[in-house]
Amino acid sequence: MNKLITNRNLIIANFSIVSFFVFIWLINFYKLDFTIIGVFREILTIPFLIAQIVFLVIGIQYLTKNKRNFILIVSFLSLVICSVITIGSFF
Repeated sequence: MNKLITNRNLIIANFSIVSFFVFIWLINFYKLDFTIIGVFREILTIPFLIAQIVFLVIGIQYLTKNKRNFILIVSFLSLVICSVITIGSFF
């Protein structure tokens, strides 16, 4: 399991989750209303919300146990900010 969680994989996962939610925000900001975009948004939002929480926990554990990398820290902080905004929008 530890071989699957590397710096590169964690950075890619963090940035992909953040980019998904930025993409959703841009769709709402520019009021794009296409059926195929709505389908993918509905299908992928809940898995990405769960992945956000899971990768926050994995990121905390990885940063405390392993050597820190600047890009990894930036990706983790962007995931934390995205999580605060996303989960905060529910309340």
